[in-house]
Amino acid sequence: MSNTQHEDLEHDHFMTSLNTPLRPDAFVMDDETKMNLIEGHFKEIMQIIGLDLTDDSLSGTPRRVAKMYIKELFSGLNPANMPQLTHFSNHYKYKEMLVERDIMFHSNCEHHFVPIVGKAHVAYICNGHVIGLSKLHRIVNHFARRPQVQERMTIQIGEALKNALGTENVAVIIDADHMCVSSRGINDQTSSTTTSFFGGEFKKQDKRDEFIKMINLRNN
Repeated sequence: MSNTQHEDLEHDHFMTSLNTPLRPDAFVMDDETKMNLIEGHFKEIMQIIGLDLTDDSLSGTPRRVAKMYIKELFSGLNPANMPQLTHFSNHYKYKEMLVERDIMFHSNCEHHFVPIVGKAHVAYICNGHVIGLSKLHRIVNHFARRPQVQERMTIQIGEALKNALGTENVAVIIDADHMCVSSRGINDQTSSTTTSFFGGEFKKQDKRDEFIKMINLRNN
């Protein structure tokens, strides 16, 4: 693909796959080796743009960035970091919708590697088992911590919740601000992006409406 074609794609929200594009050998290299290599490459980038790495404020930046990439921002790439989910029997026979709203997350746009910051709202209807509320947050943040496209992230969270809960009755709505829109390019400071995933009973309009109503309860 030419440079012009690459530049044209930035004007579309381009997504190549529902799976995050990873090479087969993505996790052959251990984390320490990856951090050492990133440190060296990022040092070169800083030098290319003219920064003085002998300055006390900058000298440790390449290592900090390398550690941040592997251990924090992109830790969700490694399937070994997928949250371990413990199920509990639904002894109290709760069969209505459960909604966890305003799950804050930070991700990074895979087109420009700048932040995506937003909130996820997730819901499910129990079919016999429940999981701890904190696990819903952990699932959201696992898929956020990788280079992302919001549409893909929404689907990945929805499918992971379906598998974890053993039910099709799952819903996800994500509302996020994209720094690739607000801090560069069009420089739009006011817009946000909203995406959704509806499975099972949530494909019915009344369940969607109930979910959206519960998300907005505090605003009424």
